[in-house]
Amino acid sequence: MIKYLFIVFCFFNVAAFAQEIKLRKRNFNAPLGSQFAKSIADTNLSIQVREQLIYSEIRNGNIPSFLRKLNPIQVVKVINGKGYKLIYYTISDYLSIGENADFFYLSTTPMLAQKIADLTNSILPTKKMVDDIYANAAIKLEPQPIPPSKAMTTVPIFVAYNDVVIKQLESFKLIHEQSGLTAGNKKDIVISNKIFDQPTPRVVIYGWHKLNGQAIQPVYNKHTSNWADYSHGVRLISNVGYLNGKRTKLTTILKDPKLHVLLSDEGQILNSKYPLD
Repeated sequence: MIKYLFIVFCFFNVAAFAQEIKLRKRNFNAPLGSQFAKSIADTNLSIQVREQLIYSEIRNGNIPSFLRKLNPIQVVKVINGKGYKLIYYTISDYLSIGENADFFYLSTTPMLAQKIADLTNSILPTKKMVDDIYANAAIKLEPQPIPPSKAMTTVPIFVAYNDVVIKQLESFKLIHEQSGLTAGNKKDIVISNKIFDQPTPRVVIYGWHKLNGQAIQPVYNKHTSNWADYSHGVRLISNVGYLNGKRTKLTTILKDPKLHVLLSDEGQILNSKYPLD
């Protein structure tokens, strides 16, 4: 009887902590990644229209299955003499459209990234979270920058870089399709107090870690909020986490004067969202 109760307890304990991204099931007729990329490649298509089309696909669940299962990240820290263990959950790779065999990484403005985060009860990562995710990644890819040019914000360059990463992933195909945590292939759009330290809100980017663990891109906020280039990725983090076994919101932790250090190395983050207007 005791053995039975122990098994039941373990089952419910694991089930309580299991997490998946909250999106509709993908329709089998939905566009594949390569098909969607072609549909938005028209040079006359405004970024506003392009992002409306992206949002529609995400809202309808058109993402690869490997992105649905969330990976746990554990942070253990002693704060003021008390031990804390926080578990939060991230998608395995940067947000993309399509299916496992044919997907297209998204490069978006922070407004669209935030809108998708709101849709899925998620937040975008902080700098510290990006570092923690990289440290825990099962698949670490060597960054492959494309020389800077005016074309870096265009869909053809998005497609060209997508192909580069897909080729890198060939050696990790099985673990990647099984939601193996993947990093090193993009910079992150991050939440930060630096969003609001300019006269107008800015996109803040960070990351693109090399294999030695050093980030190519320091925290940077000199682009306007309408900027989206091939190197930017959207990493969704569930806003639901578990602190010492108790359900909590990451946005609450980020505001906490004591506990924010579990998620942020730049102090409290009172406003953890990009403005949508």
